Parts: sequence; structure tokens; C-alpha cells
Amino acid sequence: MNIELLRDFCIAKKGVTEEFPFGEDTLVFKVMGKMFCLISLSNPHSCNLKCDPEKAVQLREEHFEVTGAFHMNKVHWNTVSFEGTLNDSDIFNWITDSYELVIAGLPKKVKEELAKFN
Repeated sequence: MNIELLRDFCIAKKGVTEEFPFGEDTLVFKVMGKMFCLISLSNPHSCNLKCDPEKAVQLREEHFEVTGAFHMNKVHWNTVSFEGTLNDSDIFNWITDSYELVIAGLPKKVKEELAKFN
């Protein structure tokens, strides 16, 4: 996985914006204003993804590349390292899971706005 593939995959999703709310080094992808993926520009060898708490623990147990997210709530966020045995399709699936988890938590009105995007 590289940052260009990750960026292209994230911004192709409906309702996604990219922002720098934590400074010029941390690229944050949001859906309808809510974060689902973060990556450092100076060290783009991992990303932080939102995750269901039970699945977060399971992924950490199954993959040494997955750990509790640095500077994030470790119950709901994982750091996924791109250096190891993970393949891009697994990472893409986890990005999609993160995106969908955030959407599931949006208010009904915001979900209706998202549905209007092409």
C-alpha cells in the first residue's frame, strides 16, 4: 500500500473530503465531516482507521501490523502498518469498514444528504 493508492481509494467514496485539522503533516479523510482515515505525510507507512471494538481486538490478535491507534481512542481506532504481510485488498476492506462504520453513526438527516451525492 502506498499513500497515493490510499488517497485515491478514500476520495473516490461518496461524501469524502480530505483535510488537515491537526496540522500540515496529518492528512485526514472525512465522510460528512466525520473522520474515518488518517495518515502522516512525513511517515506514510501506516494509517489509522475506525473499527468496531470487537473487530479491533480480533485484528490486533491476528495481525502484528495492526495495533491500537497512536493518539486515538484505542477501543475504536487501529493503526494499520503497510510494512508487513498485509495485502492491499485487506487494507482497502478495512478502510471501507471504517467508512461504513462512520456512516452508520451519522444522524438520519446527514445520511439523507449523503445519499444525494453521486
